[in-house]
Amino acid sequence: MRAEEGFQPTPYVEGNPFTADTVLPSLLKRLVPPSVLSEVDEDLQRFGDVVLTKLRPLSARAEPARLVQYNQWGQRVDDLQTSEGWRGLKAALQEEGMIGIFYERKYKEYSRVYGFAKILLAVGDTQVMFCPLSMTDGCSRVLELMGTPELKRDVIPRLTSRDPNIAFTAGQWMTERPGGSDVSQTETIATPIPNITSPYGPTYTINGFKWFSSATDSDVALALARTGPVSAGSRGLSLFLIPLRRPLFRGPEESAPPALTNNIRIHRLKNKIGTKVLPTAELELNGSEAYLIGPLNQGVKSITPVLNITRMYSAISSVGYIRKALTIATAYSKARTVSSGEQLLKDNPLHVSVLAKVNLLYRALTHFTFSAVALLGKVECGVASEEEELRLRMLTPAAKAFAAHYSSIAMEECMAALGGMGYMEETGIGRLIDDGLVEKVWEGTVSVLSLDIVRATSKRGVVEAFLKWANGVLSACPPPLQTKLSSPISVIRESLPLISAAYKAPVSPLATRPALFLFSHATSSLNLLEHATWSFATQSTSVEVDIEVFRRWVEEGAWGGGLATAAEELKRGLEATIERVAADSKIVYGTEDEAKDAVVELARAHL
Repeated sequence: MRAEEGFQPTPYVEGNPFTADTVLPSLLKRLVPPSVLSEVDEDLQRFGDVVLTKLRPLSARAEPARLVQYNQWGQRVDDLQTSEGWRGLKAALQEEGMIGIFYERKYKEYSRVYGFAKILLAVGDTQVMFCPLSMTDGCSRVLELMGTPELKRDVIPRLTSRDPNIAFTAGQWMTERPGGSDVSQTETIATPIPNITSPYGPTYTINGFKWFSSATDSDVALALARTGPVSAGSRGLSLFLIPLRRPLFRGPEESAPPALTNNIRIHRLKNKIGTKVLPTAELELNGSEAYLIGPLNQGVKSITPVLNITRMYSAISSVGYIRKALTIATAYSKARTVSSGEQLLKDNPLHVSVLAKVNLLYRALTHFTFSAVALLGKVECGVASEEEELRLRMLTPAAKAFAAHYSSIAMEECMAALGGMGYMEETGIGRLIDDGLVEKVWEGTVSVLSLDIVRATSKRGVVEAFLKWANGVLSACPPPLQTKLSSPISVIRESLPLISAAYKAPVSPLATRPALFLFSHATSSLNLLEHATWSFATQSTSVEVDIEVFRRWVEEGAWGGGLATAAEELKRGLEATIERVAADSKIVYGTEDEAKDAVVELARAHL
């Protein structure tokens, strides 16, 4: 039998990613005022077609970068060659104003919500282009806050430009071999250049080795380097803007010179599990020229705006991967027949129940992430209250960690929903899973981010700001709805004192991770309650679905249970004893390993 003979599968149709979405259009109605919504809604519908007709074909032509270190004469050239698809995606997204939207601020504090809505729709069809764009966004914000007038005049317009012929992208170089996320062990040294004055700031030479530098094809990078003694740890680091190639400013028709022009050598490209089209490299810096950004020896504080923004991009990327995988699985269920061809998958209750669980998670994570995005927009425009600023400090690492943790589980369910077809590369779900896994590591693992929230809550008023907001959401729920949802609302109320107790010093080391999950479950539940309350008040056609989504999320949650299960996990962490720590160590290392005693002694100081 020839391939074209016999049974022929019916192709599934995904449709416009905005108009077909079950969450975003309704969420925007709640978050964005009508005067802004009309323009935003129209542009997102248009952009949905752009995703299908322009971005998706470009994504199909994106290939891994190639590094040619030497030419035929044995000369070092470090020629980084990227694909047509990769360059086309970058140009297309720049034309769409993916960075410009946030700094033009046409819609003021709602510009972040609008721009991140476009990102959500595009993530699944743009490879990992939002990695360099996130760092470009972060670099723009740092220069906006701390750059010299000349940097603001010359560099920010390039970073935020809608013209791909002149637009810059930026990288971020923090990770080194000794420490990974622990930048206190940074080996890279910055040395001031005497008698050199630059309008872009004090000029330094940088010498060191950056182990993980994403977006090596960028124009500039923000990097940490040591300006104080090694004994000062992270307090001896400063932040620098490094041009990757010189001259930094070139005509539109001039090709980019190699990184060697600023004494940067590309040691090798990383061989990663996913994100393969993104050129990530190990870099040698041998006297590279750089400009000091912000105060001397305050590099970690100075780069914080970048981390906050890139973590938000990481969260929205994780949610966007789920959106794309769920869209494929849902469309497939409308086309694929089972039971001797007599039933569509969409009419099979068991199959639909699985898709409903993924959809539930997608809704919770979308509301959770956009609650943080909305606060970011208010903070950047100077209209956030002090309590909102404090709450954002907890939300940012939590949203990133929570979304990254659950995204791969959801995508795997979507893959399985297509059976053998889902395991084929042609569907794209495999690439989504491979690329999405990086979000579990990039900008901090769950454990690292758990400790970051502990640092955030050590500041007076942070937990109190969250509790005040949470109680406000509960109080705003109208009596008829409170009666209908009395059980899940009671679960939320019972979780709040536990969250407060978890972050009282000294914080138990085994409670930090479950505390992040309980906080995230509670916050996302409150976000869904906010939406159900709004839907009830506006008599939305989706009110019954919104109420059911809230109830299910609190009581059932995602894989691993709902809010009550998260509370029990935290209680175990708070009640942990030295004996449990010792047992953990024996399970992992055996009874004779020296690591056991070290782990127990470290825990003894905190428990």
